[in-house]
Amino acid sequence: MKRKNRRVLLLITALAAIAVASAVYVLIGQNGQPALADRQAEIAAKGQRVMPFDLERTTHRFTKSATGGLQTVTADDPADAQQVKLIHEHLTKEAANFRQGDFGDPASIHGGDMPGLRDLEQGHSRIDIRYAPTSTGAQITYTTSDASLIKALHAWFDAQVSDHGQHAERG
Repeated sequence: MKRKNRRVLLLITALAAIAVASAVYVLIGQNGQPALADRQAEIAAKGQRVMPFDLERTTHRFTKSATGGLQTVTADDPADAQQVKLIHEHLTKEAANFRQGDFGDPASIHGGDMPGLRDLEQGHSRIDIRYAPTSTGAQITYTTSDASLIKALHAWFDAQVSDHGQHAERG
């Protein structure tokens, strides 16, 4: 009888440990998700003040390359002439600002400590930044031979994809 009681006690202890571990795992997971969701909601709200186009009707794409990357914004509906026009206007302005080392708009949306941002501001003269309109939006191509700036661009792209959530994707 004693041996059976020990087994039952061990079984109950093991099940209790599993239950506690599961609860901790769920709580940690739940705490991480709302923080990310809250961050993305905050970024969307700040983005509305900076970007004239509708985030719900457009998509940002960030495609890394060996020499930098390509940032594209497109209207989800190719026939949405108003969104395409707003994208053209905004990315034209942003590319001109970036060429001057002015990354103020991304900083105001994502924060001044955004990954890669300070390096891009300081190294902007070593990055070839080119704007090009497309039929459904526009794109900015970033090209450099400086490995540290390529790393900064990639970190900057990753931060944008994470922060913009459903409004952005990797290319």
